[in-house]
Amino acid sequence: MCGFTGFFSNNNELVNRNELIKKMADTIIHRGPDSDGYFVDDKVALGFRRLSIIDLEGGSQPIHSQDGRYVIVFNGEIYNYQEIRNKLIDENGCVFSTNSDTEVILNTYTVYKEKTASMLRGMFAFVIYDKEQHTLYGARDYFGIKPFYYGTFNDTFLFGSEIKSFLPHPDFKKEVNPDALKMYLEFQYTPTKECIFKNVYKLTPGHYFTYENGVFTETQYFEADFSPEKRSFEDAVKTIDETVLSSVEYHQIADVEVGSFLSGGVDSSYVASTVRKGRIKPMKTYSVGFQIEGFDETNLAKDLCDILKIPNRIKEITPDEFFDALPSVQYHSDEPHANLSAVPLYYLSSLAAEDVKVVLSGEGADELFGGYDWYIQSTPSKIYQKLPLSFRKAMANTFAKFPQRHVRTFFKTNAQRVEDTYIGQAFIMNDEQADIITNDKYKSSLSFKDITAPYYEKVKDCDDLTKKMYLDMHLWLPYDILLKADKMTMAHSLEARVPYLDKEVWKVAKTLTSNQKAKGRHTKRAFRQAALSHIPSEWANRKKAGFMVPFRVWIRDAKYGDRVKKQFSADYAKEFFNIDVLNKMLNDHLEGKANNARVIYTVYSFLLWYEQYFVLR
Repeated sequence: MCGFTGFFSNNNELVNRNELIKKMADTIIHRGPDSDGYFVDDKVALGFRRLSIIDLEGGSQPIHSQDGRYVIVFNGEIYNYQEIRNKLIDENGCVFSTNSDTEVILNTYTVYKEKTASMLRGMFAFVIYDKEQHTLYGARDYFGIKPFYYGTFNDTFLFGSEIKSFLPHPDFKKEVNPDALKMYLEFQYTPTKECIFKNVYKLTPGHYFTYENGVFTETQYFEADFSPEKRSFEDAVKTIDETVLSSVEYHQIADVEVGSFLSGGVDSSYVASTVRKGRIKPMKTYSVGFQIEGFDETNLAKDLCDILKIPNRIKEITPDEFFDALPSVQYHSDEPHANLSAVPLYYLSSLAAEDVKVVLSGEGADELFGGYDWYIQSTPSKIYQKLPLSFRKAMANTFAKFPQRHVRTFFKTNAQRVEDTYIGQAFIMNDEQADIITNDKYKSSLSFKDITAPYYEKVKDCDDLTKKMYLDMHLWLPYDILLKADKMTMAHSLEARVPYLDKEVWKVAKTLTSNQKAKGRHTKRAFRQAALSHIPSEWANRKKAGFMVPFRVWIRDAKYGDRVKKQFSADYAKEFFNIDVLNKMLNDHLEGKANNARVIYTVYSFLLWYEQYFVLR
């Protein structure tokens, strides 16, 4: 795992390109503390920071093709690189100077050109420069496990693994994007293609790009769409298990020790348990929790490790540690990020990095196999929604002022289409609420439906479960879950691998029927049944909890509430927000009149991010 940065510029007056690209690469040294490497000519500068995982002696980057025409920088791991390498040697006579997966990508490109990305099995973001034609080709993996940012400033094309690597470049201009700010306030992350930094963009997962004569062209090579097939439940379970076992084994390929994150849930437990059946000895596992009742699952992880005889290290996070880490969490996230679980993941990564360079993690199982509670409907809702929508809307109006809240909620929720209500796990506030708390300069006509509608259009004839899963695969997964997984692990020079987000696992998951994913009150039905072959039913069938964070409790302590008040009172807060509205929401929460914790944390996170990037740097 590594990080890269670079720029393409025809400005021959740009002095000392070598010094500039080194400064840019130094901003992401946390992604690769083992070594660095550079390539510079009169058009392109490439910078690379390496975390040595495979081919420790010979895998330094940038790597040049045998004929000297092409040069590559690459972040990620390719798990089928040995098979591709053998094919290139046997069928195309390719010659290799290293045993690295990076050189395999480069040689694949010399033979297959733009088809390269679709041939790879793994997580990746890379750029290949053609020294003769002065063009770029690059790609991002199928699901967005690895990040790729780009933007053009004063005819300089910037690109890299993290936005912060652009900061030293004199052409880069820091400016907050109003549309992205509004959507961040609603989603808790930036779901727009354009980032919170204006004119900086994310390469879409499953896409490759070319850059030629100043023109950036993005092309899709992979579509994460569900295609259910008829098969028995038992056959689905068997196929899932076989494929997961194979994927976990592939994801253990490394020349260094591999560890595993472990919570009390089925996803990480399944991975950790199957490692025992792979070709590497039982690995070390790592868990975190909080020193408050109801917010700690570390005992469940420890109990499972005792059963499976796997080593386990645990850390309990104190309130002081949580709040102290927030500025660093926002800095490493590149964009403001209000998923509370990023902080425990930050500490979990720090703990694991004390022992290993690589960990396995359970991200993606919920999105692929139907694991979230919000994917399922209660039986009364299913029955009620068979009635005409016009009738349901009339009933919602009738019960709008009904004294019992759960009755009002039932009729209101069931009077709307999923397309009108569902944006993912986090819906912090709606369009109107976002406009109320922001100042005029940062209000936006953009609506959350403008973001979600194109995805819903592609699955308009599918059931609600498929619609929700499809949306999450394209928004929640890459721009929240995988973003924090990459940034929090890389903050500690740790590589996270996600065996469920493997294209062979996807080939199985996409064919499952809705009933095999969720039925009644049960989520991930076939997946959980497959896990039962390896872990006790208590873990296989446990309801999903995630990293539960007691922020709403902690800030009612003046020690921590005052930290939030300080940010809300900062001069720069007034540029973006209606401070009177914010402070009323904060005071109502502190006095126990309302639970505004999620809105408070979302705004607080943005202000900490802004402080890191616009005040302190």
